[in-house]
Amino acid sequence: MTIYLDNAATSWPKPPAVYETLGSFLQGAGANPGRAGHRMAAAAAAAVASTRLRLAQLLNAESPDRIIFAHNATDALNLVILGLLRPGDRAVTTSMEHNSVTRPLAMAAAAGSKVVKIQCPPDGVVRTEDIADAVHDGARLIAVTHASNVTGAIQPIAAIAEIAQAAGALLLVDGAQSVGAMPVDVQALGIDLLAFPGHKGLMGPPGTGGLYIGPRVDPRELSPLRAGGTGLRSEDDHQPEELPWRYESGTLNTVGIAALGAGIQWVKDTGTETIRAEEARHTSRLVDGLRAIPGVTVYQRRGDPLQIQTAVVSFTVAGWDPAEIGAVLDQSFDIAARTGLHCAPDACRTIGAIPGGTVRLSPGPFTTATDIETTLAAIAEITSA
Repeated sequence: MTIYLDNAATSWPKPPAVYETLGSFLQGAGANPGRAGHRMAAAAAAAVASTRLRLAQLLNAESPDRIIFAHNATDALNLVILGLLRPGDRAVTTSMEHNSVTRPLAMAAAAGSKVVKIQCPPDGVVRTEDIADAVHDGARLIAVTHASNVTGAIQPIAAIAEIAQAAGALLLVDGAQSVGAMPVDVQALGIDLLAFPGHKGLMGPPGTGGLYIGPRVDPRELSPLRAGGTGLRSEDDHQPEELPWRYESGTLNTVGIAALGAGIQWVKDTGTETIRAEEARHTSRLVDGLRAIPGVTVYQRRGDPLQIQTAVVSFTVAGWDPAEIGAVLDQSFDIAARTGLHCAPDACRTIGAIPGGTVRLSPGPFTTATDIETTLAAIAEITSA
């Protein structure tokens, strides 16, 4: 049986209800949602609305209409960055971002926007005073990850939100590693825009995700990247301004959204606090166990994982390329880990893990204590060879 420790990329396994929904939904509700009044179309629309409501409740959004469905977090991040920034606009970001933020910002910069990248210290947590200095002369957008996909380090989002509001900037948060894995309250944190995937902490299938759009965001200033049929104002040549239709052109991934709803319900029933506490225990054991192995460097902050990071642990081994460690774990021990730069080269550079990156272990809700002990024993065996 595979020990799966790559949940930061995609969670696996999924709750049984997710598989069941994927297998049965199209048989009874395979029509187009929101485009017709017959029973199958109504059932499809009801499934979309149900998932939208569950997301709004999970995130404490002001209204379900403020939840926009997207292909994944990358899709949502592109919508915000490329749909909001104009030539001359100023955006502030950090050195701990995933390429899903870095690359769209580079495209915006090539089109005339000004992008300021704040260098984080080696612990991967941005200094709020550096954010404040960067927006002192104004900014349109602050784009920051909630939790690093390389180290799990959690950024001080609430404090950054206060800075953004004082500067008249919007705060875009990349919630790829946080939503579903820890409590995220968009109103309490002051988040204006939150991009999230469905296939990670929310336990849904690939090809799902979304964007929360807060009340400080004017939809007229956030241009959709696609236009087309929405089922609303079909007589008009122009894209509607109303949420969520403005950003949901074309037929939605209804079966994926329905299965995402099943995943969210499982997360809500289990409890994000419960999930987080269990994953923090696994993370703490991994960090302590890895630090006890000679030759291993662990790229984590000191402290209680429950307070400072999500369930992501990166390490390297002296004399070994991370890819070699990953290959041996997979082929000899049937342990699935991630190696390399994790699509976040700036983050790896920040923590001092260039050029090869790290070996990344990311427990999930179905990881057991036995899985963790077996993995530590395997790494100790590899490094002693």
